[in-house]
Amino acid sequence: MYRVAIFIDGGYLDKVLQRELGGVQVNFVDFSRAIAARIHPTADILRSYYYHCLPYKSTSPTPEEAERFASMESFLGAVNRLPRFVVRLGQLARRGPDRDGRFFFEQKMVDVLLSIDLVHTSLKGKITHAAIVAGDSDFVPAIEMAKNESVSVWLFHGRQVHSSLRDIADERIEIAHLFL
Repeated sequence: MYRVAIFIDGGYLDKVLQRELGGVQVNFVDFSRAIAARIHPTADILRSYYYHCLPYKSTSPTPEEAERFASMESFLGAVNRLPRFVVRLGQLARRGPDRDGRFFFEQKMVDVLLSIDLVHTSLKGKITHAAIVAGDSDFVPAIEMAKNESVSVWLFHGRQVHSSLRDIADERIEIAHLFL
């Protein structure tokens, strides 16, 4: 029996879809099914976890900030209502200003939330396979722990992926290949 949990770093997936696939829109249920089918044709999806942050909204939001925030709330609510999907929210931190006087934003807690869910499902024996949609090396320790629990870890990634993440995964598939 193949029991799969899918862990999607939403910010990373957004970048891959925009930069590498020209802004293609994804049906998340079909996306999860395509990932599971790549692992094994009869794989059962325990759950798809989707990690992201709400956009920045100042204390006196501009109309653009308010619209962007409401749009993302609506989107995340829709994803959370999909069958076997769970949305986990990190926080967006405003940083700066940088050398040019501009502020920038960083996602906080997203990688930790994903790692905790990966470790938890692995330690509880709930899954045989984990599919990670991500690109940075913060997940390496959690993947090592999952592998120590005999979970096969599949990495679904864009062209840009940290070498240590690519190296630790049992299998690697470019996201673009899911759409071929």
